[in-house]
Order: sequence, then structure tokens, then C-alpha cells
Amino acid sequence: MENRGFGLHFRDLAKDRLSAAELEKLIGRRDHTEFLNPRNEIYRRKKMGENPPSRREAIRMMAKEPNLIRRPVVLCGGRVVVGFDRDGMAHL
Repeated sequence: MENRGFGLHFRDLAKDRLSAAELEKLIGRRDHTEFLNPRNEIYRRKKMGENPPSRREAIRMMAKEPNLIRRPVVLCGGRVVVGFDRDGMAHL
């Protein structure tokens, strides 16, 4: 991204967690399950892939446990790309 001329701002979610309100705004109208990290222990233990939590519950859990958020989360010009999505990044 830097090679393409983008200025980057990094936020350590372990130290500076996203609030429920920030997550709500970030997710917007998207499917909240796209933001859940399937590699996370909580995700696997609760079998969220088969039985996804409600939007409200997912946001509450992500605010409490930031490792449950799929990363990276890239914001650019109002667009949001979650996870290592090369196609999504290419269109920023």
C-alpha cells in the first residue's frame, strides 16, 4: 500500500480496542460475519461458522476480544477491506 502512495496509520487493536460503536460504524451494512476471524479459538470453540452469532452479539464479542476481528482491516476513502483480500486491495 505504501508503494502505491498511500499513507498508512496502524492501530494495535490489542492495546487500543475498537468500541462497539466503532465496530458498528466500520461494519456498516455489510454482513457482520465477514469481520469474524475463523482462526480464533473462540470462533472455533463456539462453532460460529455453523452457528453465527447475531450482529449485536458479534459486535459485543469483537469489542471485548479484538483477536476475534479478522485482520487486516483497511479503510481507504470510505471503503473497507477485511482480511488478506488482494482483489479488494487492488481496487482501493
